[in-house]
Amino acid sequence: MALEIAFGAAIAFAGGAIATGWAQSRIGAAGAAAIAERPESAGSVIVLVAIPETMAILGFVVASMIVIMVK
Repeated sequence: MALEIAFGAAIAFAGGAIATGWAQSRIGAAGAAAIAERPESAGSVIVLVAIPETMAILGFVVASMIVIMVK
């Protein structure tokens, strides 16, 4: 039973982390091009790169809830 709980929590966290990395790589590449053309857009690009990080944070929260609530 404990192995299934740990595996479910790992999937919840890994899914969010992989999705965050994929999204930030796409946004980062586009953001670098945007900053090269318009340097004043750097603030917006930084915010847009930070937004997908919530997926990793929420994945961690869900994994924590799985581990805590099932025990």
